[in-house]
Amino acid sequence: MTVRIDVDKDACIGAGQCALAAPNVFTQDDDGFSELLPGSEDVGGDLMVKDAARACPVQAISVTTD
Repeated sequence: MTVRIDVDKDACIGAGQCALAAPNVFTQDDDGFSELLPGSEDVGGDLMVKDAARACPVQAISVTTD
């Protein structure tokens, strides 16, 4: 099972809820927008990732399973 995490950079408003909900997966870049931490592809099954996606006020995060 492969979990894919995508951040829609065009939709992100920099609210930071993802970084608060799953700090081991998300951070904010210099402009305050969400980005995945290096190596975070391996923690896609982390329940906090789904919480982060739900917490995003503009639904800029998608979590899909293959």
